Amino acid sequence: MKTYVAKPGEIEKKWVLIDAEGLVVGRLAVLIATRLKGKHKPAYTPHVDGGDNVIVINAHKAVFTGRKTDDKLYQWHTGYPGGIKQTTPRRILEGKFPQRIVEKAVERMLSRGPLQRKLMRNLKVYAADTHPHEAQKPEPLDVKALNRKNVRV
Repeated sequence: MKTYVAKPGEIEKKWVLIDAEGLVVGRLAVLIATRLKGKHKPAYTPHVDGGDNVIVINAHKAVFTGRKTDDKLYQWHTGYPGGIKQTTPRRILEGKFPQRIVEKAVERMLSRGPLQRKLMRNLKVYAADTHPHEAQKPEPLDVKALNRKNVRV
C-alpha cells in the first residue's frame, strides 16, 4: 500500500463561518487551527496548505475562563534594550483591535515558518457581526454544539 500525498491543486477548500460570541478563546483557537491546517480531512498532508478558509465574526465577544482576562499577560519585545512590553487581554478587548486576541491565539497554535504565514492568510477575523465574504457562501459551523465546554456559562 502506497502513502497518499495530497498536492495543492487536488485539495478542495471550503469557506467556514464561526460566530465567536460567548466561546472560550483557547478552545476556539484549537478548532480554527485544526481547520486551517486541514487535519479534519482524510487527505491531510503536513507540508501542504490543505485546510479551509475560516471567517470569525464577533471576535470581541469571545471570553476567557477564570480570571485570565485580568491575570493573563501578553509579552513582546520591541528590539531595543529594556524594551519588554506587556498587556492584559482586557486592555486588548477594550482597545481599537479586539480581534487580535483570536488572531494571536490561532497564530501561536500553528508551528512557525512559511506554511504558518500562508495559513494565517486563510483566516479572516472581524470584531463586528458582519463580514465582506458573502460571495464565497461560507457554511456556518456551530462550535457551541460540538462540546458543552466550548461555551462559558
